[in-house]
Amino acid sequence: MSQLPLRVRAGTALDDAARDAFVLGHSAGTFFHLAGWRRAVERVMGHTGRDILAHRGDELVGVLPLMACRGLKGRVRLISMPYAVYGGGLGLDSEVEGALAELARAQADEERVGHLELRCMDDPGLGWPKSGLHATFIKELPREPNAVLAGMPKKARAEARKARERHGLVHRVGEHYLEPFVRLFHANKHSLGSPSLPIQFFRAILEECAGRVSVHVIEHQGNVVSAVMAFHHGGDFLAYYSGSAPGADRELSASNFMYLALQEWAVEQGFKRFDFGRSRKDSGAFQFKAHQGFEPHDLNYSFHLVRDGGLPSLNPSNPKLHLVQSAWRHLPRGVTRLLSRPLSRFLP
Repeated sequence: MSQLPLRVRAGTALDDAARDAFVLGHSAGTFFHLAGWRRAVERVMGHTGRDILAHRGDELVGVLPLMACRGLKGRVRLISMPYAVYGGGLGLDSEVEGALAELARAQADEERVGHLELRCMDDPGLGWPKSGLHATFIKELPREPNAVLAGMPKKARAEARKARERHGLVHRVGEHYLEPFVRLFHANKHSLGSPSLPIQFFRAILEECAGRVSVHVIEHQGNVVSAVMAFHHGGDFLAYYSGSAPGADRELSASNFMYLALQEWAVEQGFKRFDFGRSRKDSGAFQFKAHQGFEPHDLNYSFHLVRDGGLPSLNPSNPKLHLVQSAWRHLPRGVTRLLSRPLSRFLP
């Protein structure tokens, strides 16, 4: 019997349940391919969902999560997915994934957007330009929590052990830690010279992705000194957003202890892989993750340029932005919190 013809179409909110079931069953699916992420972004950032689905007969055989995001100058970009480190098409075979990308490309051309960006983990084989700025860090977790410390590099292991035994740091988890997490996240973004994200976005993530998100903190003498919002997808635990109190890493090795505690907790909960998230290759975060014993894997962010003359350059690696970053760091923290909500809409 010949294979049924492939049909590719725009998705709607009515497709969310079927789309999520497909993503959860696909080996390359991620937390950001799920509909909850799109809903959180729509709800707070105001960007528009433009999902593309593929069918053979009545069977759903492919999903490309996609959103239309308006930039500072009014130009629209199509991104899979905004505010996320992963995206791109998922299909039962290469024909499906190619058809998903082709419809997205055709829509980008027809609408004369700035560009179309697919944040793929692996090379989608489209032959499009790639940014090459980022790598991700993922490793298999051991079977027992006590094997996490033993598997860390010697220096990181010593710092994490000291944090636990000498400084008495304690790991706790719960959604009620959202506000201290956001406070530390804002503070870290301010010190880096970058706009933050509004607390409304984090609340939307907790609500739209309920049961797949956890908030973790490290306490020292009752004070929260480090915090992480993590995402769960199948057997993967993704440590995504983070923040630490000023001096907490230098004086208490708080981040070393946090990532030891997170891995131990993930093992206890039955997760199989620990995803440390992406970092720019020229950043201190990249070096820290390597210091923790994680190997980098290049991300394949692929771009179809329409009206834009080149790849996006609005990132902290661009030396032209250093003056802006310095000015942001010198603004009062309360002012940067107020400015971050409108600005974050344009930095997806």
